[in-house]
Amino acid sequence: MAETLFTIGENAVTVGQALAASAALALAVLIALAVILGRAARARRSEAAAEAMRSAQLEQRMTSLARIQAETVGRLHAMGETLSGRQAELGRLVNERLDAVTHRIGQSMETTTRHTVESLRHLHERLALIDNAQKNLTELSSQVTSLREVLANKQARGAFGQGRMEAIVQDGLPKGAFAFQFTLSNRTRPDCAVFLPGDSRPLVIDAKFPLEAVTAFRDARSEETKKQAAQRLRQDVLKHVNDIAERYLIPGETQELALMFVPSESVYAELHDGFDDLIQKAYRAQVVLVSPSLLMLAIQVTQQICKDARMREAAHEIRTEVGHLMDDLGRLRERVLKLQQHFGQASDDVGQILISADKITKRGGRIEALEFEGEGVVIPAPMGRKIDAAE
Repeated sequence: MAETLFTIGENAVTVGQALAASAALALAVLIALAVILGRAARARRSEAAAEAMRSAQLEQRMTSLARIQAETVGRLHAMGETLSGRQAELGRLVNERLDAVTHRIGQSMETTTRHTVESLRHLHERLALIDNAQKNLTELSSQVTSLREVLANKQARGAFGQGRMEAIVQDGLPKGAFAFQFTLSNRTRPDCAVFLPGDSRPLVIDAKFPLEAVTAFRDARSEETKKQAAQRLRQDVLKHVNDIAERYLIPGETQELALMFVPSESVYAELHDGFDDLIQKAYRAQVVLVSPSLLMLAIQVTQQICKDARMREAAHEIRTEVGHLMDDLGRLRERVLKLQQHFGQASDDVGQILISADKITKRGGRIEALEFEGEGVVIPAPMGRKIDAAE
């Protein structure tokens, strides 16, 4: 055992040492194997536990998934039922809405049809009115054409002006206060003579219509043409004014003023606005130009003057009638006083009758209640008359 097997450096290794080292190495190997086997067993147990844990977790997850799937199926079923109910409700609402919309469309179409029919009826009425208006316009155009033809002719134009003047005078004055084509002492005949009350001198009115000169003045475009037309207009109007002044103004026989009637408001306005010197010359010649409206005003003033004159003439008769009226009023007052006295006497009589009636009522009440004061007076019953045998 002490035999040396080998030498390592300076140290000699014996058999015993070699065996001891072998035993120790074998023991170390066994220990290492035991440790390795223990670790492998622990690793397997750990893996088995982990596997078991994973299996349990997987089973839990599968169970949770199954539960979730069941819940999902239930929810899907409930959702399907809900969707079915909603779809049915939606279908019902859609049908109701469609019915309402159809009803409204029907009413709207009916209303629209009715309005259309009414509009067409109004349109037909308007068309009828337009046809009538067109007929009236046609008639008016023909009348305007006729009036233009009348105004184009001097004689017809003069007759037109005289006709307007006569219509205004006849409408405003009573008969006897005017005369047409009245003959003066110089054998002239003005268109109209108006007789004022209290004055034997007539107011002369003569109709003149200087339409051609006014039309030429209006249609003038250049200054030279307008100047010539204005000169012509002045000459024509002054000629008419001079004719009226020379023929119809007779001192002591006619009024100091005469009226020149211009039967067109536009022509009179043209003369009055653009030819003031002409109006002044005519006034100095004691001739006043009047339009239809001014002639109406003058006739109204004359009518009021005639009415005042008739009132003054009838003042004595009015005073006499007022006196008779006052006499009648006095007699009426006397009779009313007498009637009042009669009513007073009748009122007193009625009062006495009411007093007697009250006494009779009181006495009847006492008789009915058998209330008598003292013995009273016995009133004999009335004796009836004898009845004859013949009766």
